[in-house]
Amino acid sequence: MNWGIELWDQYDNLAAHTHKGIDFLDKYGNFVKERCAIELEYATKLRRLVKNYQPKRKEEDEYQYTPCKAFKQLLQELNDFAGQREVVAENLQSNVVRELHLLAKELREERKQHLNEGAKQMGVLHSSIGSLDRARRAYERAARESERALETFQKADADLNLSRAEVEKQKANMKLRSQACEDAKQEYMDQLRKTNEAQRQHYEQRLPHVFKQLQDLDEKRIKNIKNFMISSVDVERKVFPIIMKCLDGMEQAANSINEKEDTKLVIDRYKSGFVPPEDFQFETATGGDTTDSANTHHHTHNHLTAARGTVSGNKIKKRGGLLSIFSSNKNNMSTDGKEDYSDLPPNQKKKKLQAKVMELSKQVAQEQAAMEGLMKMKGVYETSPALGDPMTVEGQLNECCDKLKKLRAQLNKFEELLAEANSQVGAPPVHTTARTNGQPPPGHTQATSIGSNSESLSRSASESSVSTGTGTGGAGARAAGGSPESGLGGELAAAHHDHANGHDHDPDNDHDNDHESDFDYYYCEPDLQPVGYCKALYAFEGIGSGSTMKMECGERLLVLETDAGDGWTRVRRQLTREEGFVPTTYIATTLYADANAH
Repeated sequence: MNWGIELWDQYDNLAAHTHKGIDFLDKYGNFVKERCAIELEYATKLRRLVKNYQPKRKEEDEYQYTPCKAFKQLLQELNDFAGQREVVAENLQSNVVRELHLLAKELREERKQHLNEGAKQMGVLHSSIGSLDRARRAYERAARESERALETFQKADADLNLSRAEVEKQKANMKLRSQACEDAKQEYMDQLRKTNEAQRQHYEQRLPHVFKQLQDLDEKRIKNIKNFMISSVDVERKVFPIIMKCLDGMEQAANSINEKEDTKLVIDRYKSGFVPPEDFQFETATGGDTTDSANTHHHTHNHLTAARGTVSGNKIKKRGGLLSIFSSNKNNMSTDGKEDYSDLPPNQKKKKLQAKVMELSKQVAQEQAAMEGLMKMKGVYETSPALGDPMTVEGQLNECCDKLKKLRAQLNKFEELLAEANSQVGAPPVHTTARTNGQPPPGHTQATSIGSNSESLSRSASESSVSTGTGTGGAGARAAGGSPESGLGGELAAAHHDHANGHDHDPDNDHDNDHESDFDYYYCEPDLQPVGYCKALYAFEGIGSGSTMKMECGERLLVLETDAGDGWTRVRRQLTREEGFVPTTYIATTLYADANAH
């Protein structure tokens, strides 16, 4: 198929067709360019999305769970996916858009050159056809003049009145015109031959050559559009393996989600280490004391509604500082407490101590390695004084040795605390035997209902005090000396021990007297007005100094603050005006408002 043969007379249409073809090439180039912009915009928005959903610093604790870890991994894979979309855009821009622009420019120049060549050949043919037309007209004019000269001679030769000379003149003119006609005829024939030859060359060689160049140009354009489309597909196909890896990574992240593992993490994170309180026991009603009956009724009522709050919000805030270890999980999980973590529940305390022991062990190992290196260096200096003075290492060795001693002392301290915490978490709940005089019945331990999220914490503390009340020497000594079962720090337990032996707690002699405690701060308040009264159902020995208060079974006390949801009620003795907290479940409370309502 050849345009020069098939379309020999379609010069103008072919010129228009090639122009439209190059315009289409530009149109496809603009399409790819806009697609690059869309790919870049898509990648940019994906990256912004990933950035917006990256875990914040305050959310890092939550990202230990498998769905959060999987989501974080998914964000990383999506970020890589966005990077591949950027690669697609960059490769399309460099391999397609730029090449398309250069090709369109080149095809326009070639087309212009070919069209100029065709126009030149058309001019040559038209010029030859014009020469032929002029030669034909000259021949026709010469033939007419030759015919008129012949007619004039014939008339003169037939006219007898004309002289011989006149006849000869007309004869000579006839021959002259006849010769001119022959010459014009010959010139016309020659020009006809030349024009026909030029026309044959034009339509058989010159113009087909121009058309062939235009055809090659158009086929080149079409072929390159095909190649550009394939190249666009290849650009995207090359990133598919990486995109598939990203998608596989997302799927792997999703498959890494483990509900059982997360359940264990929740337990490890929030487990206090205490045990739940025992069941309530049936109490025989006695008709002789209506007050006791009312107290029993209100004791149950108070237990169910213990979380309604205290007298004022101001007291709640300060009370939270008093018994913060019995408050919400947020306080339980705080890492800003005491150095020995004694303000945390047993299980959380154990975890913190384990982490501290591991940290100190690493520090000890590092210091030991550093000291060994310094000792080797000192030995080298001693054997080869030219390398250095051994005394320059002596100061570093002494400093390293002091630091190592301090670290080992700290490590020993926290190892002992960890052993104590392990015994606390692993210790079985202490149960009391049935006894008279109002002690809890068999199977009922003196646990407190704490409410909120740390219900079992004060139970362990109460069990420690129960063990003290039973008269067993070992248990009593542990409770007085800061047993891990108490749930409070050893300092409070030791202070309580001094108070129980008749020694008033002197804050001036307290080793922490530089820091005012929450207990001292609370008791600096003005006396609170009683909101009700209560009767002790069980005996309570108290578990700390300045916070809890000892009470005997059947003792009547004034209620200063009801249970704020932490399992403790603040009470006062009427005679000594001694104040403190007692377990809510150990008392039967009657509020003045409820008494008036009855």
